[in-house]
Amino acid sequence: MSAAAGGTGAAPGAPEGFSINQETVRQLSLPELVEACGELGVAGVGLWRAPVREYGVEATARLVRDAGLTVTSLCRGGFLTAADPAGRAGALDDNRAAIDEAAGIGTDTLVLVCGGLPPGDRDLYGARERIADALGELAPYAAERGVRLAVEPLHPMFASDRCVVSTLGQALDLAERFPAGQVGVVVDTYHIWWDDRAPEQVARAGAGGRIAAFQVADWCTPLPAGVLLGRGQLGDGSIDFRHWRDLVTRAGHPGWTEVEIFNEDLWARDGREALAETVERYRAHVL
Repeated sequence: MSAAAGGTGAAPGAPEGFSINQETVRQLSLPELVEACGELGVAGVGLWRAPVREYGVEATARLVRDAGLTVTSLCRGGFLTAADPAGRAGALDDNRAAIDEAAGIGTDTLVLVCGGLPPGDRDLYGARERIADALGELAPYAAERGVRLAVEPLHPMFASDRCVVSTLGQALDLAERFPAGQVGVVVDTYHIWWDDRAPEQVARAGAGGRIAAFQVADWCTPLPAGVLLGRGQLGDGSIDFRHWRDLVTRAGHPGWTEVEIFNEDLWARDGREALAETVERYRAHVL
């Protein structure tokens, strides 16, 4: 089940190439999500490690395979910025486990949230170099298992605690140290929509065969406390999704568009209803 398949198996209902990230409708259990995808003709799902581990890697693989679903990505690996030997070793071990899980459920894309600054550390450049060192160890391991590491830049508001990689250009600077088949990048509208250099970086990523995943969520203000759960439903905020979809299409991205929204109001609703609305919002605002 390759993320490069491009959604060619989409059933009538959901548009071709549409993928739902599991976190968007986290109120649905994994079996409920698979059932709802079947009802709506959704052919792609992005999964998260915690529910996959809870259900079982092999059981998850059987469930999605029997339903004819493509697993477009697994979230997440990363958090590779630890400066102490024990923290570094633990992060590498956890990422090897994540790679094994990705291979086990049949996806070729492991999304990396690379990590913020360690406590008391103010060296952004040093932290990024530690990410590069870790990628050097992990990329060959992933390649042997048919998995590509996908570096995701996060909005600068997350630089201190979640990801010192804040722009698509920074993500590409890391990824391009390694073969394109081993390390790519995630183009996520929520994180890069504000950056006037991002369009040229999308083209750069496409030219190098580096676009491993394309994710969409809207930017809505005011942001909630803690900001993490501020991703908006498509069409509720400020992002021109057609613009970004055109950019990644022109860049040659052959794959899926994965809707990944963290939003408590969406999670409070009936999961099937929220999924159906997301499909319709995608049709109205992305296509």
